[in-house]
Amino acid sequence: MISRRHFVKQTVSAAGLIAGGAAIAEDATVTMPFENGERRLVKYPQKRPLIVLTSRPPQLETPFSVFNDGVFTPNDAFFVRYHLANIPLSIDPAAYRLDVKGLVDKPLKLSLAELKSQFEHVEVAAVNQCSGNSRGFFKPRVGGGQLGNGAMGNAKWKGVRLKDVLDKAGVQATAKQVVCNGLDAAVLPQTPDFVKALEIDHARDGEIVIAFEMNGEPLPMLNGFPLRLVVPGYFGTYWVKHLNELEVVGDTFAGFYMATGYRIPATPGGCVEPGVTPTSTVPITRFKIRSFLTSLEDGAKIKSGRETLLRGIAFDGGHGITEVLVSTDEGKSWQPARLGKDHGKYSFREWTLAWTPKAGAHSIQCRAFNRLGESQPLEPLWNPNGYMRNVVETVKVTAA
Repeated sequence: MISRRHFVKQTVSAAGLIAGGAAIAEDATVTMPFENGERRLVKYPQKRPLIVLTSRPPQLETPFSVFNDGVFTPNDAFFVRYHLANIPLSIDPAAYRLDVKGLVDKPLKLSLAELKSQFEHVEVAAVNQCSGNSRGFFKPRVGGGQLGNGAMGNAKWKGVRLKDVLDKAGVQATAKQVVCNGLDAAVLPQTPDFVKALEIDHARDGEIVIAFEMNGEPLPMLNGFPLRLVVPGYFGTYWVKHLNELEVVGDTFAGFYMATGYRIPATPGGCVEPGVTPTSTVPITRFKIRSFLTSLEDGAKIKSGRETLLRGIAFDGGHGITEVLVSTDEGKSWQPARLGKDHGKYSFREWTLAWTPKAGAHSIQCRAFNRLGESQPLEPLWNPNGYMRNVVETVKVTAA
């Protein structure tokens, strides 16, 4: 059970979100490498200064340099994405309940203490990535939050299996989906609530976690305290924060964020030609494979003739990274990188490659492969919502 001292600290910190324009402003700004890319760095409660896209609701991006510091993203640097402006600022852990209802034999109202004492604890290393991560790089430009590459993070999530909770309630044979809701709410009554749904077989596959810890600590308020769904391999739209309601239903849930929002073209790769309106769409689900160079920024100056250790990360939707190839000559030749420790098929996988550059300009690229043989496209794919970018990225540096 979370201590009263910790709860008071959480509550006081979260209350600061509504003071002074929602956050404590810092002097620093950053310029993202795309049009209208100037952003403020702002320190929210329980967070270091992060890149602010919007303050109401909070949309905070992780500075990309954080990803070079280690495979796991620190809690205070982890990105934040809300859809609705009425977010919880004070939660009493003693009064909090998880309501399990609908097509179940035994409806449940679980306290945090009951959840933690009645079910086996599990931990999974998994990447959470916003569907619109990297949207700012789309050309032609698309609507939505113009994010860089920092709307993602990797953590160790500890909690209980969603399957175990559903099994305790007794899922009925006619069940089709589990509808998941949290405590965030809209300011205006006509605004749709943020509610997501999982297919019943997915919900009961044993991999989805109702998490109460993140990297060994209680969830930060802005990352879903005290409970959030962790849906490994799936985009963050399914990772419902402040989870308080699970409803088992017998049909396909038609809420806005399933039937209208977060949909991609029903085409191979979820893409269409720029400017084309897709004829049909499907809900976004699983990540595509991605990799990044983290140790050098675009435009960096490095020493020629001196060994430089290139470092980066790779991940996919759960098949597991098996290889990363690196090019230092804009794709003319490729070398295999050394893969770091395997923390699990849903985690970031570190890669490194020692490189001694000659004097001059160099274009560095990295390309990951998974157990299915899938890799990243050399040219960017496009869709009208700016989702799922996973092109091979290019970092240009100069050695002298």
